[in-house]
Amino acid sequence: MRLTLLGTGAMNSPRCPPAALLVAWRGWRVMFDGGPGAEPDRHVHVWLVTDARSELIRGIRKLADAHGVRPAVESRVFVRGSEVLRAEPRAVAHTSHPAYGYLIEAGGRRVVWAPEFWEFPAWAAGADLMFADAAGWDRPIRFAGGVGGHAEVLATARHAREHGVARLVFAHIGRPAIRAIDAGLTPPFGEWGHTGRNYHLPRQSSDG
Repeated sequence: MRLTLLGTGAMNSPRCPPAALLVAWRGWRVMFDGGPGAEPDRHVHVWLVTDARSELIRGIRKLADAHGVRPAVESRVFVRGSEVLRAEPRAVAHTSHPAYGYLIEAGGRRVVWAPEFWEFPAWAAGADLMFADAAGWDRPIRFAGGVGGHAEVLATARHAREHGVARLVFAHIGRPAIRAIDAGLTPPFGEWGHTGRNYHLPRQSSDG
């Protein structure tokens, strides 16, 4: 399974295109989120989103239409021979309307795509790889009216370690996190995501 970050930016990022993940597996290509500037360069079979009411959804629909697909929050199963890839939306606490992350499973490996959340999602526990919100750095970002917001990098790093996440990649980088990067700061656990970088997860061996 090859996972490519096509974007790592939070909304209105001055530096990075919108957070986006492309999963390539056994000939299947599955797109997650994205938007203008963060889009696949060739055909995808499915386009999944974490927030069907996001500010980017109109642009995502236009991009997805060019691939003959419609963006949606939904569970999908992909089969190639005896192998199976599952992508399942899981609820996250983020804003006043429903929002989700995805649990992606294949070959005994578990990947979490959760670019936006207010509270660390407990269902990410034990993930081999997690792509996470990094809108804030050392304090959370609250939405007006107290309807949600974004967690901060330092807390997410702590929670991911406590929940047994093997590898943590911050992939929804906001202005406070950009300032931290420019200051040479690094998370106590995890790493900064980079647009265009590939992440590979080999199949788990039969002996574990």
